[in-house]
Amino acid sequence: MKVYQINYDLRNQRNYQDLIIKIKSYGNWAKPLESCWLIVTEQSATQIRDTLASVMDNDDGLLVTRLQSEAAWRHLGSNLNSWLKEQLKQAA
Repeated sequence: MKVYQINYDLRNQRNYQDLIIKIKSYGNWAKPLESCWLIVTEQSATQIRDTLASVMDNDDGLLVTRLQSEAAWRHLGSNLNSWLKEQLKQAA
C-alpha cells in the first residue's frame, strides 16, 4: 500500500462536505492539519486526483503527493505520530 498526502484549497463555494466524504471513503486516513489529509491506497496519484476532482469545483486547487520512507513532522499528536510511522514503514 502507498501513503499519499492530499492538500486542497477550496476557493469560491467551499463545499468541504463532499470532499471530506470522498477522502474518508479510502478507509485508512488521517487528518494532520486543517486542509491536509493522509490516505493509504493502491491507487496512483492521478487516480486519487481524478476521484477527488469529481466533487470539487473547477477553480479549486488540489495537490496529491506520495509519501515514502523519509518524512518529518512536528506537533501532530502521539496517535498521528504512531499511525504515520507505521504506514510509512509498511509503504517502504
